[in-house]
Amino acid sequence: MYKRILVPIDGRDTGHRGLKEAIALATEQKATLCLLHVTSDFPVMLEMANVVDFEKMREGLHQYGRHLLEDAKTLAGSLGIEVETQLRDLKGGRVADAILQEVKNTGCDLIVIGTHGRRGFSRALLGSDAESVLRESPVPVLLVRAPGTVN
Repeated sequence: MYKRILVPIDGRDTGHRGLKEAIALATEQKATLCLLHVTSDFPVMLEMANVVDFEKMREGLHQYGRHLLEDAKTLAGSLGIEVETQLRDLKGGRVADAILQEVKNTGCDLIVIGTHGRRGFSRALLGSDAESVLRESPVPVLLVRAPGTVN
């Protein structure tokens, strides 16, 4: 039986599908959901030359993350699920590492994470946080694939 389920959310459809699966599991298992959103300045740093614009963009990312977490918390809470939220600001490093650190910090015993299920060149080019989490996680990981992905 799972007691604490970590759910990284990012605003994409795959993250929402992961959240829905985690809500179903948490309802069945009477588990707490630990919702995590990680902001990363890496893509922003590549595109932003002006420091003022960079700080505005970072604050926008944080605001977006808080909004995602609040919406997810409201959804799960309306179903009677206990919910905790965490917004992590990643300055360098991998999102997967932040997810794995959060497992340690919160004592979660399951990770539910959405994935696009990319293969080949697109996976090599874009990387896969979900795959890194799967390979390195000290706890079980449930990958929830996007609809229409090829097996």
